[in-house]
Amino acid sequence: MSIADKLNTIKSELPSHVKLIAVSKTHPVEAIMEAYNAGHRLFGENKVQELVSKYEQMPKDIEWHLIGHLQTNKVKYIAPFVSLIHSVDSLKLLKTINKEAAKNNRVIDCLLQVHIAQEETKFGLSTQELHDILKSPELDQLNNIRICGLMGMATFTDNIQQVRNEFRNLKNIFDEVKNANFQTESFFKEISMGMSGDYRIAIEEGSTMVRIGSNIFGHRIYS
Repeated sequence: MSIADKLNTIKSELPSHVKLIAVSKTHPVEAIMEAYNAGHRLFGENKVQELVSKYEQMPKDIEWHLIGHLQTNKVKYIAPFVSLIHSVDSLKLLKTINKEAAKNNRVIDCLLQVHIAQEETKFGLSTQELHDILKSPELDQLNNIRICGLMGMATFTDNIQQVRNEFRNLKNIFDEVKNANFQTESFFKEISMGMSGDYRIAIEEGSTMVRIGSNIFGHRIYS
């Protein structure tokens, strides 16, 4: 199947409220243009340098999402154009994004990344850290960012029930945060969870954004 066929097959399965972020990391511009020419406009990248390079080479009606870990010193490179940052894991990073967004006269949408996996992955907030950020008086001063929801990654395991429980946990945390902090804010609505191997479970558990790469572009062969 071509990239366009794979993309359209996945899109045809998705409920109308679920956005597909085509994860194009490590894939060449030519492959991404196949998806673009099939009508797709939402792409996700892990690394800032690669994201900037592709942004410069590709059509400007693409919505670029940064889905990988973001260091504060790299924010300035994507602040002029990034549509959504999925992986915000500290108040310090939020402040930096706010500062760089202000320089570009923009409001940048962000998701707070919550650590839901049993693996000791490096990134993501504990529930306590999440609540600490949301209760921080400093957050109210950040007028150039908008927190639109949460992101999480399940454990890489064949145990489907464990994956389901982790996604369900993130949905429960989202509901708590929505009720406590964003009850009247219609923009706080996104739950970014689910990748090529587990996106169907994620959707069943409340995902509004799935991040799918290899099912669309195939596995990248590293030279």
